[in-house]
Amino acid sequence: MARLLRVALSGLPLWRGYSSQGTQGMLSEGFVEALKAVVGSPHVSTAAVVREQHGRDESMHRCQPPDAVVWPQSAEQVSRLAALCYGQGVPIIPFGTGTGLEGGVCATQGGVCINLTRMDRILELNPEDFSVVVEPGVTRKALNKQLRDSGLWFPVDPGADASLCGMAATGASGTNAVRYGTMRDNVLNLEVVLPDGRLLHTAGQGRHFRKSAAGYNLTGLFVGSEGTLGLITAATLRLHPAPEATVAATCAFPSVQAAVDCTVQILQAAVPVARIEFLDDVMMDACNRHSQLHCPVAPTLFLEFHGSEQALAEQVQRAEEIAQHNGAAHFSWASEAEQRSRLWAARHNAWYAALALRPGCKGYSTDVCVPISRLPEILVQTKEELKASGLTGTIVGHVGDGNFHCILLVNPEDSEELHRVKAFAEDLGRRALALHGTCTGEHGIGLGKRQLLQEEVGVVGVETMRQLKAALDPQGLMNPGKVL
Repeated sequence: MARLLRVALSGLPLWRGYSSQGTQGMLSEGFVEALKAVVGSPHVSTAAVVREQHGRDESMHRCQPPDAVVWPQSAEQVSRLAALCYGQGVPIIPFGTGTGLEGGVCATQGGVCINLTRMDRILELNPEDFSVVVEPGVTRKALNKQLRDSGLWFPVDPGADASLCGMAATGASGTNAVRYGTMRDNVLNLEVVLPDGRLLHTAGQGRHFRKSAAGYNLTGLFVGSEGTLGLITAATLRLHPAPEATVAATCAFPSVQAAVDCTVQILQAAVPVARIEFLDDVMMDACNRHSQLHCPVAPTLFLEFHGSEQALAEQVQRAEEIAQHNGAAHFSWASEAEQRSRLWAARHNAWYAALALRPGCKGYSTDVCVPISRLPEILVQTKEELKASGLTGTIVGHVGDGNFHCILLVNPEDSEELHRVKAFAEDLGRRALALHGTCTGEHGIGLGKRQLLQEEVGVVGVETMRQLKAALDPQGLMNPGKVL
C-alpha cells in the first residue's frame, strides 16, 4: 500500500490552490489516486452531484462544494487520509448526516470531504457501567433501537436523526436536556484523529469512568469544536435507565407570557419534568397541519414526565395546578406510547412544519439561550418584534433550559428579505447576550455567528481559542472558515 501511495503521489502537484478571487481549487489526478489507494476506488467520488450534496446542510449558508468526497471504513483509514491531506496542505471537512443548521459542512476552501457515515458500528456496550462506544455513522435512533431490550437508552434528541459523533462535534441538545443534559454532559470519551493523522483518546484509551480530575478536560475541548480541531471516529456515551413509566401532556395558554411564566414556575417548584417545550400559535398551527394534530392554535407547552407510577401522579398533579394557575386550558394527557410518539414526532418535525408555511422558501433558525429568570422577558419581546417585522416565522424551543428558536422563512432570491432576516437574527443574538445568555444553545457557531462569538466570550476568549486551534491545526486546514 505504501508503494501504491508513492506511485499515486508522483508526478503532478497534488493541490492546485485557489485564484486570487477565491474560486475553488482542484485536486490533481495524482492526489485523487492517492485517496483511492487508502480507501478503494468505490469510496472516492469527484462527481459534481455528489460534491454539491456534501457542500450544504439544512441551513441557508451556501458556498463551494468540496473537490472530492471520501468514505472511510475505519479509524485507521481516517488517520491515513488526514495525514495525506495535511501533508499536502489540502483542507479537510468532516461530514455526518448533513442535518446541521449553521453551515458547518460547507467547503469554504474546497478540499476533501470525509464522510464518516459508513463507519456505523456499535463497538462496545457496557450495560453495568451505563456506557456505550459508537462509531460516527451511528445515529441516535439506531442506537436506541439496539438498546431497546437492555433497559437503557440515550436521551439526547435533536429534531433530526443526527449521527451521535456529529452531535458531539456540534454540542447538540434536544427536548430531554432539562432532565438529562446535553451532549456535553453525556460524552465520556472521544477517539479523535488529529489533523496530522495522530490518534487521540481524550480520556485515555478504553476509559469510561463518570468523573476524573486528571489533567485538562480534552473531551470537553472537542465536544462542540465543530470539526475544527480533529475528526471524531468514536464516542463513548453515557446511557440512562429507561423510565419505568412516562406520561406526556399538552396545554394551551392565553398568551406567550402565561406559557413562559408557567415554565419558570414549574422549574422553580422543582417538579422533575423531563421535557418542557414551547410552541407559539404560528408554530402550533403549522404542526397541526403538517402532523395532523388537533391542538388549539395558541401558545402551547408540551410536557413529559418520567419516573415510577406513584412519582408521576404527584408530578402531574403539581404541574397541572401550576398550569391552571397561569390560565392554561385544554390540558390533555397522553399516557399511551403511541399517543406520546405522535406528539413528539410532531415536535421533532417542527422545522419541516415551519418550512411548509411558505413552500419554496428556506428556513433560517435562531438559537439563543438565556438564564431561566430572563426567559419570559426575551420571549415576549421576541414575539412582539417578530409580529412587527413583517417576516414569516415561528417560535419553538426547549424552554426548560432557557433555549428557544425563531424559525424564519425567507426567499433566498430576495436579497432585501434575506438582509432583514439576518438582521433580526443578529439583534436577537445580541439581546440574549445582554441578558447574560448565549447566541447558540445547541446549533453551534458555524459560518454565521463568528462575530457574535467574539461579543460573547470577548477578545481574550477568542484569542485563547485561536491559540488552541493553532496548536492542534497550525495550517488551519480542519474545517476552515468555521467558528473562528
